[in-house]
Amino acid sequence: MNPEASKPTFILLLYYKLNKSQVIDRLRIMAILLLPMAAFGQERLTLEACYRLVESNYPLVNQRAMFEKQNALNLELLNIEKLPDFNISAQTTYQSAVIQVPLPGIEAINKDQYRATVNVNQLIYDGDAIDAALDVQTADLATKQKQLEVNLYQLKAQVNQLYFSILLQQEKWNLLTSKKELLEAKLQEVKAEISYGTMLPASDKVIEAELLKIRQLFNETDLNKTNLFLTLSALIGKDINESVTLENSDITTNLQSQISRPELDLFRLKKTKLDASDTHLSKQNSPKVFGFLTGGYGNPGLNMLDNSFQPFYTLGVKMSYNIFDWKSNDKKRKSLAVNKEILDNQTEVFELSTTIELNRLQAEIEKLTSFITSDLEIIELRKRVLKSAESQLKNGVITSSAYLAELTQLFEDQNMMNMHRIQLSLVKANYNTTKGQ
Repeated sequence: MNPEASKPTFILLLYYKLNKSQVIDRLRIMAILLLPMAAFGQERLTLEACYRLVESNYPLVNQRAMFEKQNALNLELLNIEKLPDFNISAQTTYQSAVIQVPLPGIEAINKDQYRATVNVNQLIYDGDAIDAALDVQTADLATKQKQLEVNLYQLKAQVNQLYFSILLQQEKWNLLTSKKELLEAKLQEVKAEISYGTMLPASDKVIEAELLKIRQLFNETDLNKTNLFLTLSALIGKDINESVTLENSDITTNLQSQISRPELDLFRLKKTKLDASDTHLSKQNSPKVFGFLTGGYGNPGLNMLDNSFQPFYTLGVKMSYNIFDWKSNDKKRKSLAVNKEILDNQTEVFELSTTIELNRLQAEIEKLTSFITSDLEIIELRKRVLKSAESQLKNGVITSSAYLAELTQLFEDQNMMNMHRIQLSLVKANYNTTKGQ
């Protein structure tokens, strides 16, 4: 090597070593100044915001208005039964024989007869059966609306999984970026050392190969993030992409509070509906009283001996009462009682399974918390080892491969810690969702 030719390289290397800390300080200042500009206008999205978007944008939400419309129609139909019932009838007949009165001056009744009537029936008393049916319909609407709420609530678990999977990919991206920048800086140092003759010529190839692997990991991470963003966008009904920042805020859990899932309210509403149905059944066999009015015009009229067209009307009250139904009504009410027992059992099973799941998630929270504590200690030790390896690499004690192995190990441990942190947030979110917080 020509000593004169190596002088510029030596001077640059010396300048780099002497001013390395100053360069790093300046880069940090520039990053701090540019960070607000980069963040300005960047959309941020929280986990709670995703929950609200699902509750307002998921196609299932449209059923809420459909249920209300259907219920309004059903209520109108039931109330119509309280209104008067009108019908018109007309008939003409020809009889082969008629009643004859063998008295002078009384004409024989015509064999051809004509009649047109208007009939009006008005319900006066039904034992409040219609009102009980209205209560059943109202309870049915409340049950359907709560079932819809339960279905939407159950989507939160999918939101949790997608949300924190994206955060995990973002953390992986950040770690890859840090590792890439560190390797690129180290590559420049190694190349300078090679040029100066203080390091073997092939020492930079190992680092270059590792940078190529990092590029592959970047591509894989990009694809994963894109797919996760597309799925989350479809679920919450909002177009989001990698320009949106998902906030990784701390999630708090109350391990002592009671379960408050919407499914428990659904079970209660179903029992309320069964109670309303039982009341309705108890009133179905009540006596029913109707008022009726019939007006008409025909030949003959009500006077069968008057052989001419004449108007007529009848007015009265009638009652109907089913005194024997083969105990059909009682059997239906007993069936409803069995359904109530089934609902009580379903509620008990749900509470038990939810409690078991909460205990599992609580154990998972404790485990991940201990993992993170250990991760911090491991990373601190890895940093010390890497610092020693960096010094040994500069002094030619170890090869670039050995240094790279220590750097990769630190990266893997940092990645594991970030994964544990995001897993902890996911488990906490699932705990809150399972409990109904």
